[in-house]
Amino acid sequence: MSELAVPLGPVAGPRRWERYSSGQRLARYALWLVLVAAIVQSVRTIEIIPEFLLDAHVQMADLLGRMWPPDLAYYPKSVHAALMETLHIASLGTLLSIVLALPLALLVAPNLMPNRLVNLLARIVLVSSRSVNSLVWALLFVAVFGPGPLAGTLAIAFRSIGFVGKLLGEAIEQTPRGPIEALEAAGAGWFARIGYGYWPQVKPAFASIALLRWDINVRESAVLGLVGAGGIGMVLDTAMNLFQWDRVATVLLAIFTVVVLAEVVVTQVRKRVL
Repeated sequence: MSELAVPLGPVAGPRRWERYSSGQRLARYALWLVLVAAIVQSVRTIEIIPEFLLDAHVQMADLLGRMWPPDLAYYPKSVHAALMETLHIASLGTLLSIVLALPLALLVAPNLMPNRLVNLLARIVLVSSRSVNSLVWALLFVAVFGPGPLAGTLAIAFRSIGFVGKLLGEAIEQTPRGPIEALEAAGAGWFARIGYGYWPQVKPAFASIALLRWDINVRESAVLGLVGAGGIGMVLDTAMNLFQWDRVATVLLAIFTVVVLAEVVVTQVRKRVL
C-alpha cells in the first residue's frame, strides 16, 4: 500500500514581481497630478492670446523677409569691434571668476576645511552668485559703474563664481585620500598638501571647468549689451530699436558664428590637452 505525501503547509502560488510598491505607485500618480496642475496653472497665468498665435507664422515670415539679405557691409563698420569687445568681456570675466572662486572652492570642501561654519558660509556665497542671473548682475554694475564693458566683465565674473567654485569644490571633495594621507604622514603642511596632493588630482577637472565656463560666458556676454553692459548686444539693441532688420541679421549671424567657433575651440582643446 503506497503512502501519499501530505503537504505540511499551504501550497505557494506563482510569485508575481512588481516594479513599484503600492506606496511608490501612489507617489508617482501624485507627482504626475501635481505636474499637470502646475502646467495648467502656468498656461492660465501667462495669458496666451489665441489671435496672436494664429498669425504668428505670418509675422515670422514677414520679419525674416525684412532680415534677408543681411547687410554684410555693416560688419566691419560696427559689428567687428563690438564682437571683439564681447570676447574680451567673456575672457576677462572668466579669468576674474576663477581667481575669486578658488578660495571659495577650498573653503567649501569639508575634507580640506573641516569647519562646518566656514563650509556653510562659502556655500552661501556660491549659491548667491549662481542664483542671480547675469543680466541682473549687469543691471547692478551698470548702476554702479555706468554703461560699458566694465559692468559686463564684472557681471560675467560674479555670475561665474558660483559655477566654478561649486564644481571645483566637488572635485576637491572627491579626490582620493591616499596621496593626502602620505603627505600628512610625512609632515606636510596645509599648503603643501594642496600643492602636491590635491592640485595634481583636480588639475584636469579645473581645466575642463574653466573651458566650459568660458564657452558659456561667450554666449551670455553677447546679450549683456541689451542692458548697457557693453559688447555686441548694444549694437543689436540699436539696430532693433531703429528697425534695421538687415543689420540685425548681420549681428545675429556674427553671434552664431562666434558661438560655434567657441564650441569647436573648446572641444579641440579638451581633446588635445586634457
